[in-house]
Amino acid sequence: MQQIWESVKLALSSIWSNKLRSSLTLLGNIVAVSSIIAVVALIQGVNGAVSDAIVSDLGADSFTFRRVGITRNEDGGDRQRNNPRVTLDDARAIRRFGDTIGAVMAQAQQQSTVAYRTEELQTITIQGVTDAYLEFSIFDAERGRMVSPVEIARGRPVALIGWQVADRLFGTQDPLDKVIKVAGVPFRVVGVSAKKGAFFGNSLDEFVVIPLPRYQKLFGSRQSLALMVKPRDPQLVTQAKDEARTALRVARHLEPSEGDNFGIVASDSVMGIFQQATAGIAVVLVGVVGLSLLVGGIVIMNIMLMVVSERTREIGLRKALGAKSRDIMSQVLTESITLSVSGGVIGVVLGALFARGLAAVTPLPAAIEPRSIILGVAVTAVNCDVTDRRAVDALF
Repeated sequence: MQQIWESVKLALSSIWSNKLRSSLTLLGNIVAVSSIIAVVALIQGVNGAVSDAIVSDLGADSFTFRRVGITRNEDGGDRQRNNPRVTLDDARAIRRFGDTIGAVMAQAQQQSTVAYRTEELQTITIQGVTDAYLEFSIFDAERGRMVSPVEIARGRPVALIGWQVADRLFGTQDPLDKVIKVAGVPFRVVGVSAKKGAFFGNSLDEFVVIPLPRYQKLFGSRQSLALMVKPRDPQLVTQAKDEARTALRVARHLEPSEGDNFGIVASDSVMGIFQQATAGIAVVLVGVVGLSLLVGGIVIMNIMLMVVSERTREIGLRKALGAKSRDIMSQVLTESITLSVSGGVIGVVLGALFARGLAAVTPLPAAIEPRSIILGVAVTAVNCDVTDRRAVDALF
């Protein structure tokens, strides 16, 4: 322990006596670590934000039938545009088929104006839902209550509004039992959803949920619906998806040789497409990080080679006095580790501050991962260890 402490004191003394050299070495470490922290934070932040948004919109344990599904090319989009509308009859067909189906909710949505007295909001998402919406966790009421099944069945003019709609229309007032106008038609507010936040600068709290019968009276009944299906058990998602697809094919009298004339959208498939689309971006970012690591490694190697060369007389004198090669190696490595840890800590702080700052001024989210901190510091430590060993080996 005493020997280690002596090595640390000698290392600190050497670092302090060569401030410029030590600063340049620190700079290489800082660039490498801060690049790793910032890039990984941004990548993880974007992935987390997209995942949360997809789950919030589609549900983690549910899937949705739409007139048009996810298309990967123009030909597929052209074919799906001829698909028939999804209707309540399709919802009833799926609900009657299979023991794995837990709930089927029909919904429709479009953007419209929402007003209260002199305040008017533009392009607010209006969602019409059936009573099964209560079975899906993407809907909630932080204040007040949800729209009841009886109110939905009778098409009552009641509404569950998003957090930001309530904040922008009412401010500090209590929105419950107030009458708002959706597309010029009065609705009574019965509940306010919890705050969901934003996704790349777009608010997830600007919506109004109303009964589907009332929605169809307001916007017309010719609009195609989306059918959100929830399995009886989360473990049965795949089986429930197969049964619901079969039920819809049977209801639409499709032959075995015919393709589906509807689309199926699930959170895992959407997330998979997003990850494929962003794979190229990730490769570029990883390349940038790799370049910074290469530059940092070259800087450290050159400086440490120079350090060992400058200390030839000191090393020769120490060996003449009985110092062993491992003692000299230990001193050089101690200096290197001290520099790498210092540079790593500074790089972590700067990288985290850069990622947080970028997230504050842009829609890009950031998430600091502990593994990226460990990776960044470990890489600099390994760089210093390898370069110092090569430098000492070259000398001897």
